Amino acid sequence: MTQLRRTSLLALLTLQACFLSPQALADADWVSFTYDNDMLVGEDSGYTNGTFLSWFDVGEGETQPGPGILLAPLLWMLPEGRGHASIDAYTLSQVMMTPGDITVANPPPEELPYSGMLSLSNAWMSVHEDYADRISTTIGMVGPVSGAKATQKFVHKLIGSDDPKGWGTQLHNEPVFQFSRGRVWRSWVADNRRSDFLITGEGNLGTISSSVASGVVVRYGSGLEDSYPSLLFGSSRSSNPLAVGGGWYLYAGIEMRYVFNQIFADGNTFRSSRSVDYEHAQVAVQGGLAYAWQDLAISMGFNDTNINEDANQVQDYTRYGTITAAWRF
Repeated sequence: MTQLRRTSLLALLTLQACFLSPQALADADWVSFTYDNDMLVGEDSGYTNGTFLSWFDVGEGETQPGPGILLAPLLWMLPEGRGHASIDAYTLSQVMMTPGDITVANPPPEELPYSGMLSLSNAWMSVHEDYADRISTTIGMVGPVSGAKATQKFVHKLIGSDDPKGWGTQLHNEPVFQFSRGRVWRSWVADNRRSDFLITGEGNLGTISSSVASGVVVRYGSGLEDSYPSLLFGSSRSSNPLAVGGGWYLYAGIEMRYVFNQIFADGNTFRSSRSVDYEHAQVAVQGGLAYAWQDLAISMGFNDTNINEDANQVQDYTRYGTITAAWRF
């Protein structure tokens, strides 16, 4: 490991130690593990893999957890007064992007560049009767220090898949960040309370990505009044939308977004690197199933972005399947 990689990794671990304290882990009520992979939907390019480990501290009334220090710059965005419950979540993640043909050592310039990111996120959500607010901050590193090259090579060797040969062209080491603000409205509930209609809105700002988005989600199942806020954690990639307390549901949604910048396509922010043109106005669809027992929850789903494009080199760069398992302490 080079001195640069050791220094970058030490910096990320130091940030983790500062903001993800032992007390945060001790207070966790839920833990979840999310695995994203495009091979779950028959692809092997674009957003090729993502792993997310999250801790959730959930409280009601006087026992509600407050926002962490990483969220201090965003507190002014929240309305005055808390809801009846709040959730504080920390997430450690590694994600990677690859071009369409990973057997080529020097991919064509019009292909999505190789890139990996190792990050820490803190998200806090305030839950009300028919809406929930979320703020989140993500900090991390892109580049070789993310370990994405070693992860993909190890997994592909383990499963007998093609050896990715182009990681020598990946984005350079660089610190990254993103601030996010979102809300979900539970705008309609069926008389039998077995289905509902949710509206989402979100804004992101940072070197990882800057965007605005709005979408709708339809659900059918049980225990919907308790689980609807978890949709906000799905959009921040803390986990997929989860059922809780023995509920279950099927969900399907569509989202329209405008992306101003996206580091995985635009390349490094502060130095020259590979990049690729992409459609900034995007449409995304999602769907899946969430099921919960008493202290265990599982969800499976798919996401497909850029369905409004006919011919683009990065048309399928965010088509992937996703699985989450969560358990309560």
